[in-house]
Amino acid sequence: MGGFVPKVKDLKRSWYIIDAKGLPLGRLASQVASILRGKVRTIFFPSLDIGDFVVVINCAKVLLTGRKIESKCRYSYTGYVGNLKKISYPDLMNRKPELAVKLAVRGMLPSTSLGRRQFGRLFAFCDEKHNHEAQKPEEWVYFRKVRNMY
Repeated sequence: MGGFVPKVKDLKRSWYIIDAKGLPLGRLASQVASILRGKVRTIFFPSLDIGDFVVVINCAKVLLTGRKIESKCRYSYTGYVGNLKKISYPDLMNRKPELAVKLAVRGMLPSTSLGRRQFGRLFAFCDEKHNHEAQKPEEWVYFRKVRNMY
């Protein structure tokens, strides 16, 4: 017995814009990853790329709750002996806040070629200006409707 498998060529992708001001980083990243994977659609299929485009604005105003702002660090290793680089999140948020959001979302997507394609549809900006007005992105208001605590 077979099930319904959507055809990617017939799919119309939507554009969504999310204002990250005042939202916790992890909750924002999980919601963005769900949109990129296509889990918010009724025709979700895990092995197909049916997600939408996401534009995240105000990445500089995203929150880290608890003691994560003091203790959370990002490590990168170049492959050479003694070249383990460490940057704390206050420094990362001051230098490249959109990178912090992209890293959080990247960690929630699959580590496959499908996940890399899905990650390519994410656009993050540190302030309210973005260059995707021509696509007419709709505002994603899931956070405001469901969670009144933000």
